[in-house]
Amino acid sequence: MKLKLIKYFKELVLLILMITIFANIVSLYKSQDLNKTPLKQINLTLINGTHYTFPRKKPLLIHFWATWCPICKLEAPNIQTIANHYDVLSIAVKSGSDIFLEQYMKTHQLSYKIYNDEDGSLAREYKVPAYPTTFIYNTKGELVFSEVGYTSLWGLWLRMWWAS
Repeated sequence: MKLKLIKYFKELVLLILMITIFANIVSLYKSQDLNKTPLKQINLTLINGTHYTFPRKKPLLIHFWATWCPICKLEAPNIQTIANHYDVLSIAVKSGSDIFLEQYMKTHQLSYKIYNDEDGSLAREYKVPAYPTTFIYNTKGELVFSEVGYTSLWGLWLRMWWAS
């Protein structure tokens, strides 16, 4: 019995490893065409009416997502945790009105900064192919990481630390 459990455990670990490798290959492929230019000055009005300007004193995580995206919903708590410690700007793409987004955030107990990209123009500028897509910039505005798809909390922590 114990040998069977060990065998199943090994198979489960191997399956998880294979899925992780496959997901990273897909993410790498999808992120080839992302906008990799240095970050220019950001001046946006967020859904709560405040004005956001990128301060180059600390790294910045820009997160493109949508309310209709199931993977984005899974990743949202990771983004919230990072936003509690780092500068995070989330871009809600084609996800409804500001009022709808405020209600969505309240319902899901999220409080990070949101810009409403109602027509998807900012997502097009960054050449975002799918959601979620994450960009991490260092204090010089240089892109140090980008990913299309789900990113784990420990992966985000490590990448934000690296960008510091």
